Amino acid sequence: MEFIISKYTPGNRPDVQLPSSKMFSILGEEGIRELIFEHYDLLAKSSIKDLFPQDKAGLEKAKKNSSDFFIQVCGGPMYFTKHRGKPMLYKRHLPHKITAEAREVWLNCYKTALEKRDLPEDVLQSFWHYLDIFSIWMVNS
Repeated sequence: MEFIISKYTPGNRPDVQLPSSKMFSILGEEGIRELIFEHYDLLAKSSIKDLFPQDKAGLEKAKKNSSDFFIQVCGGPMYFTKHRGKPMLYKRHLPHKITAEAREVWLNCYKTALEKRDLPEDVLQSFWHYLDIFSIWMVNS
C-alpha cells in the first residue's frame, strides 16, 4: 500500500472518519499498544523528539495515553475517555508547536511502524486515512 500524505492547507479542516473497527478486531488491544509504542519510539529519535516527553516515565505515560486513545477510536474499550475525559485532542495539543512539517514527520513514523504489520489493505487504508486527516486538525503553528 502507498501511504500518501495529504497536503496541509491552513484553515482547511476536512471531516474525519474513524478507522475501521477491523483494526481492533485484528490487532486487539495488545497489537494496537505495540503499534503505538513503536511509533513513539520512532518519534523519540526523530527531528520532532522535543515535542514529546524527554524522560522515560513521561514518554511511557504518553505511549499509554495515546494507545488508550487509539484502542478507543478503533472500536475497543473506552479507556481514554474513562481515564482522561473526552479526547478534545486539538485543545490538548495547543501547548505544543505543531507545524505542517512536524505533522509529516509524525505520519512518516507511523508509516514505518505500519509497514511492519501484516494487515489487510482495506484496514491499513482506513487507519491511514484517519491518521492523515486527523493530523491535519492538530497543526497549530
